Parts: sequence; C-alpha cells; structure tokens
Amino acid sequence: MQTLPSDSGSGLVLAPFRGIRYARDRVSGIANVTSPPYDVINGGILDQLRAAEPHNVVRLILPGQGADANKTAAGLLREWLSAGVLIRDRMAALYIYEQRLPGSGPSLLQRGIIGLVRLGSPESAGILPHENVMPGLVAGRRELMAATQANLEPIFLIYDGGQFPDATDTDAMPTATEVMDRVADERTPLVAITTEDGITHRLWRLGDPGEQAAIAADLSGRRALIADGHHRYAAYLQLQAEMRAAGLGTGPWDYGLAFLVDSAAYPPRLGAIHRVLPGLPPERAAELAKAAFSVQDLPAGLCLDDALPRLAEAGRAGPAFLLAGGPVFRLLSHPDPVQLAASMPAGTSAPWQSLAASVMQQLLLGRLWGVTDSERDVLIDHDAADAVRAVAGDATATDVAERGAGAAPAAGGTAVICNPASFEAVIDIAAQGERVPRKSTSFGPKPRTGLILRTFGPSD
Repeated sequence: MQTLPSDSGSGLVLAPFRGIRYARDRVSGIANVTSPPYDVINGGILDQLRAAEPHNVVRLILPGQGADANKTAAGLLREWLSAGVLIRDRMAALYIYEQRLPGSGPSLLQRGIIGLVRLGSPESAGILPHENVMPGLVAGRRELMAATQANLEPIFLIYDGGQFPDATDTDAMPTATEVMDRVADERTPLVAITTEDGITHRLWRLGDPGEQAAIAADLSGRRALIADGHHRYAAYLQLQAEMRAAGLGTGPWDYGLAFLVDSAAYPPRLGAIHRVLPGLPPERAAELAKAAFSVQDLPAGLCLDDALPRLAEAGRAGPAFLLAGGPVFRLLSHPDPVQLAASMPAGTSAPWQSLAASVMQQLLLGRLWGVTDSERDVLIDHDAADAVRAVAGDATATDVAERGAGAAPAAGGTAVICNPASFEAVIDIAAQGERVPRKSTSFGPKPRTGLILRTFGPSD
C-alpha cells in the first residue's frame, strides 16, 4: 500500500498516486470509454455511452438503481483490472491534464494537476465547499466508493496561483503552473483524444520526484475552492469518518482524487444550473410569482435562444429568472425588497442574500410557491434547452443522478431558467464560511471521467 504524507499542518497537501488507466489495445478507443461526470449525464446520453463501448466508465459511475448495483460496479472494476482492460501505473505519479475547447486562443484552454488531496475541515485541509449538498446523493456516492474501494472520478478544485509572491528568483522553486506548462510544451502526452463535444483532452504522467516536490511545495498551505464535486467530497469525508470510527486509524481514505486548476493562469468559466418543478403548472407558477416579482410575458413564438439575452439583460439589475412551460416564456425580475428580506434565513450575509440562487430558493420556491427544495420536487438540469424540453414533455431532461434512470418526463411542469453566478460572488460567500444553495454553480469545462482512476484497497 502506498504511504501517504501525514503532514499535520493547515492548507492543501498534494500527493502522487498509482493511477489506473484504460489500456489502448483492449478497448475500441480511449474517447469511447470516457464520459462526462456522473451528475451531468441524462438518460439519452447514458444510453449512448453504454452503446459506445462495453467498457465505458459510465458502467462504473452509474451502475443503476438496484440493491446490487454497487456490487456490480465493484465486480466490473475487478474484472477489468484482472483482464488488463484497466492497467495500474507501476510508480506513484502526478498527472497533468489539459482540456482545449473548440476554437483558438488561451481562453479556450484549461490545464491543471491530478493528484490526491488530504481531506479534512476547511481550516485543516484548505478545501472550501461553497455549495450545499443533498444527503441522499452523498450517501449514494459514498456507498459506491465503499463498494468499489475507488475514486472513479476526480473532484474539481480551483486555487489562486497568484496569491503568493511571484517566484522570479532564479534559485526559487518553480510554481506548479510553471512546471505543468513546461511539461505540456516539451513532452509527448500519455493520452491525446477528442471527445464528441469537440474538446481535446491530453494527459501527461509526472513521475519525476523533483517535479512532484516542486508542485506539492507550491500548493502547500494554499486554499482551494470546490468548483465541482461537492457531493463526492462530502462522500470522501463520510467514508473517512466511517473508517476511523471502525478503529482503522489513518489510511488511504484520508486522501481523495482531485483535479486542481490555477484560476490566475486559467480563469474559471461559470455556467447556470436550472430547475424543473414537475408538479407546478406554469400558469399557477406565474400567477403566484406576481406577489413579489415583476412578471413579463415575452412575445409569443420567441425561442429560447432569443429569450436568454433578455434574461441576461434583466439579471444586470438584480436576480431574474425565466419561466418556461406555458405558451410563452415569462421573465421574472425586480423582486420586492420587503418580501425578499422576510424570506431570508437569519444570520446569512448580504452577499448570500443577494445571490440569485438564494432568491430562487428562499423567495420564489419557498415563500411564493411553497416548495421545499428536495431531490423529488425540484429537479436539476445543466442545460436550459433540456429543461425547456422536459416541461414540454418531449425529453427526459434532468440528470440521471438526481432523477434516477428511466424517470418519466416532467411534462406539464415549470422550468426555471437562471443566469450564471459570478465567480467573485461565489468566492466572497465561500470565504465567509457560507454555502450557496445546492446546484447553484456549474464550473467548466469539467474533467472527463475515465482518463484516470484511483483505487485504495489493501493491495493498492
């Protein structure tokens, strides 16, 4: 078993690991066995991924809903390792991972480090959650991790590489970003693929102890924000607590798989996450919203692509939302300040109360619609077009992870289309120790699942 650092200081601690990858000669193509993260896969995509390749990683991360689903995933993982479909690197390494979006220019490139991060409280581990989680989803991820004894996909962390003085002295150790940029410019990647969304992915193995030490030293003591993977990180912590409660003490469960990106070098991109309420008729939703919002019917026949700019424009003046599901889109804006203040929980900060996601959860859903934010009553969709199609009844739009495989479309319900939150607002809230409502932010591009896995069983 790999020996991991036992540093008791505060802030990020990064460690190498023996990564597990697909063997090129045992699958039809590396691109064919990878997938998006589990929580952005809807029913149609799930079927496509399963059909693309019998060894697609989606069979591990979304094994189904039955009582034995996690055991099935664990069995598949062992089978693929035994058959050589998956291979384990002989030496512990860090991995440089790059995503290049379609087009050109530096703004379309994201590059970071995949390694193991030490787990703990925000104060001890330097990892800051910014979003609330749903207990059922956390339990599902934890149970899958425990059954497979694996981290099947990394969480996504961002840190500010410019927060420390720039190491310009020739005797100073290079920064993590300098190391990975040099490697990416000078060395042949271990993996280079283009996936169906047009994104090119490249992966390098970094086995040199000196380069590993330079990266770990630069990250040591820093703090990182969880950009994506709040439920997985909470599952990491729960699994760690279970192992310690069982008297097993320290071990590989004290670390979790993560992808870390320097936001100063590669600024994050935030997208919106939308809501679908299958039990709320759109006419009723609009009528109730009038008690605290300005509600405007947009012109009949207006398509989503033309409605979204109007939502963005309204959002410049404050929280705004687009309701879909009826004959026309309805724009909600200018929430009543008195009702807004009355809907907010005591003790929350002004930045938290002004966040559109908080306004949606507390004022729109809770106070006006009388809906409690739950996995059953408030469904999640990362794609606005899918959310609109869901309430029209011609698509299963919301994520399989939230709805469950085979769930019926939400025809007749209401979709709430949102603007993306600002990165600055999220950072401000996280720095105060607060968390925004669950599924409020969508950082991207998200790391591709299946390029690198980690197991932590007794023989690993």
